[in-house]
Amino acid sequence: MTLLDADWRSLAPAAAERRDAGWGSLVTYSRKVFIPLTRLCRDVCHYCTFATTPRSLARAYSSTDDVLAIARTGVDAGCKEALFTLGDRPETRYSHARRALAELGHESTLSYLKEVAARVRAETGLLPHLNPGVMDEAEFRSLRPVAPSMGLMLESTSTRLSQRGGPHFGSPDKLPERRLASLRAAGVAKVPMTSGILIGIGETRVERIESLLALRSLQDEFGHLQEIIIQNFRAKPGTLMADAPEPSMDELAWTVAVARLLFGPGMSIQVPPNLYAGDFTELVDVGINDCGGISPVTPDHVNPEAPWPHVDRLAERLERRGSTLVERLTVYPRYIERRDEWIDPSLHAPVLRWSDGAGLARIGTWSPGSTQVPSEEERRELASTFSRTSSIVSTVNVLARGGRVGEAAVAELFTARGADFLYLQTAADELRREQVGDDVTYVVNRNINYTNICLYRCTFCAFSKGRSHEALRGPAYVMDMEEIGRRVDEAWQRGATEVCMQGGIHPSFDGNTYLEICRTAKRVQPDMHVHAFSPLEITHGARTLDISVSEFLAELRSVGLGSLPGTAAEILDDDVRRVIAPDKPDTQSWLQVMRTAHRLNLRSTATIMFGHVDGYLHWARHLQRVLELQAETGGFTEFVPLPFVHREAPMYLKGRARRGPTLRETVLMHAVSRLVLGSSIRNIQVSWVKIGPEWAQRCLQAGANDLGGTLMNESISRAAGAGHGQEFAAARMAGLTGEIGRRAIQRTTLYRNVPD
Repeated sequence: MTLLDADWRSLAPAAAERRDAGWGSLVTYSRKVFIPLTRLCRDVCHYCTFATTPRSLARAYSSTDDVLAIARTGVDAGCKEALFTLGDRPETRYSHARRALAELGHESTLSYLKEVAARVRAETGLLPHLNPGVMDEAEFRSLRPVAPSMGLMLESTSTRLSQRGGPHFGSPDKLPERRLASLRAAGVAKVPMTSGILIGIGETRVERIESLLALRSLQDEFGHLQEIIIQNFRAKPGTLMADAPEPSMDELAWTVAVARLLFGPGMSIQVPPNLYAGDFTELVDVGINDCGGISPVTPDHVNPEAPWPHVDRLAERLERRGSTLVERLTVYPRYIERRDEWIDPSLHAPVLRWSDGAGLARIGTWSPGSTQVPSEEERRELASTFSRTSSIVSTVNVLARGGRVGEAAVAELFTARGADFLYLQTAADELRREQVGDDVTYVVNRNINYTNICLYRCTFCAFSKGRSHEALRGPAYVMDMEEIGRRVDEAWQRGATEVCMQGGIHPSFDGNTYLEICRTAKRVQPDMHVHAFSPLEITHGARTLDISVSEFLAELRSVGLGSLPGTAAEILDDDVRRVIAPDKPDTQSWLQVMRTAHRLNLRSTATIMFGHVDGYLHWARHLQRVLELQAETGGFTEFVPLPFVHREAPMYLKGRARRGPTLRETVLMHAVSRLVLGSSIRNIQVSWVKIGPEWAQRCLQAGANDLGGTLMNESISRAAGAGHGQEFAAARMAGLTGEIGRRAIQRTTLYRNVPD
C-alpha cells in the first residue's frame, strides 16, 4: 500500500512517535484576541464569508479606538496575542477603501496596519500577529518592528484551483507562485511565519503532498516557518461553495499524519480545534502538537459558525489522552532564543516579559522579590493532576536512586508540569527526608556589604554603582573599618555566629583591603565566623597583590577567613556570562577559585542566579558543573538557588531579560537541585528574601532543607527590588517551619551544632 492509499490509522504510530520526540506530552495554544481590521479584500475566494463588499459595511476599516477597545478586552481576559485579520490590499479594488484610508491619513492598508499594531503593542502590551496577505520583502521588513510573527496560508500549490470554476478563480493573491514568492520574501526578511494548507477545496492527495513539500523546501532554505496549519474546508451559506462536500475527518487525520511524517519532530503542526467535528484528541494521536489561537473574548471571524472550545474543557479532554495543554506565545521558543536574528530589537522587551524559561507563555504576574499574591492560574500550575510523561518519571527515578543522567535529561525536568511536576516534587522531598531528615536548618548571621561602588558593570546588578552614580537605589558608599567592626560586634551581641561580607570591586581596593576586613572582624569578635568574598573579589585581590589565587586564599585564611560564599557564579555557562557579565571571570575561572579554596580546606557554598536570559539547558549545565567539582573536592556545603529579581536590574530595564523565573520554575529549581546534587551536596537552601515566606515553605516541601540566614541587613536583593524585608528572625523561622510540621534548628556556617 502506498502513502496515498494508506489509512491514517496505519500512519498514526510513526507520526505520533515523531511528534512525541519533538514535543513530548505538551499540546500548545495561544490565548489571543482577534481583531478584524477590515473585511474588504481584492480577492473573491468562493468559500469565504469574511471578505465582503463596501455596501455591507458601516466603515471600511475599524478605527484605532475600536481596535484598542477590543485589545483591552483581551488583556482583561489574560490574552497575550492580538491577531489582526484583514483582506488583501482592498484599496486596489475599491475606491471606498482608498477614501477611507485617506481619511485615516494613510495610502495603504499595510501602512494603517502598521500604525494600529504599534498602538496595540504600546498601549496594551499584547504581541501583534499579522495576517495581511501577500507581501514583498520590503513590506515584511516594514512591518517587522511591530509584530514578532506573521502568517500567510499557502493553501495549495495547485494551479487548477485558480482556473475558471475553481475556488480561487478571480483571486490574484491565491496564485501559488505569488504566495510562494511572498513566503520566500518573509524568509529573506527573517520573519517567523505561520503557514499551511487548506484541504477539501477540490485538491487531490497528491496536490496536498506537493503543497507540503513546497513549504518544507522553504523551511529547509530559511528556517522561518514556525508552524504548519492543516485546516479543513467548512461549507458556508451564501458562498459559491455552500453545497460543496466538506473533507471527512478521516481525510483530515490522514493529512495531519502525512504532514508530521514530512516535517519531522521539530515542526509545530496545528489543526484549529473549533473546526474538527470529532474527538480532537484523535488528532494528537496522528501528530499535531498545537491548537492554534483560542480566544476567550472574540469569535473566529473567518469561521464564525464554529465557536472556540473552552480551554479548561479542552485541557481535560487532552489530559484523559495523556497530554498537557500549555500556553505559548505568538512567536515560538526557538525564535525567542535566537531573537537577535529573528525578532526586531524593539520587540525583545515585550516578548521576554511574556516568556518563561522555555520560551512559552509566562503564567500569572508573580516574580521573585514580589509581595504580590500569585494568581489562581499560577497556583493551579503547582497543583494540577495532568498525566505523567514517561521520560520525566524515568529520569526522576534514576536520580532518586543515586544515578547520573545527561544534561539534556536534567533540562527536561524543568519542563515538568501537572502530575510530572507533582511526582518530581514528591520524589525530591522524599529524597530530602532520606538524606537529611525533617529538621530545617538556618544560621543567625548578618550581611555586611561594605561598598556598593564597583568597577564592573554586570547587567543584572542593581546594587553596584560608580563613584557618583545615583540612577539606582541609594547613594554610593564605602564603609570604613570602624563601621565594619561595629557591625560585627553588634551582630555578635544579637546572637549571630556568622558575618557574610561581600561588596563591589571598589577601584581603590586591593588584596590588603580584604585582608584588613578579616583582621577587623576577628579582632572585634575572635569567635565570629567570617564567611566572605566571592571568587570575583578573590581574583581581584590576588591580582592587585601580584600573587596567585592560592597564595592569597592562604593569607586570607591565616587572618580569619572561615569560608567563601559561592556567589558570582550566576550561570556557569560562558554563552550566558558573556551577556550578563562580560567582564567577569569565565566559568572555568570561577570553578578554579573554588577548587583552590577547597584544596586549602576552605569550604564554600555554590549558587545559581537564574531566570534572566538563560534557559533550562543552561540550568542543567550549571548543576552538572557544580556536581563535577563537588565529586572532585567535596568542598561545597550547600547549594543556593537565587531567583533573578528583575525590577531594578539594568538589563531588565533595558528590555533584555525576563521577569525572573516563574513560580513553577522556582519550585522546580529546588526540587531538581535535590535530585541532581543531593547525594553530593546534602543541603539545598531556599532564599526567603527572594521568594517570601509562603513560597519558601513550598520549596521546603520540594527538596530544600535550609532557610539560609536571618541576615539582619540585606542590601543586594533589596536594591534589585525585592520586598520581603531585611531580616527574618529565628522565631519567625521556627513559626514558618512549624506550619508545615517541621522543626527549625540553628546551625553554624559549616552545618555544625551551635555551642551555648
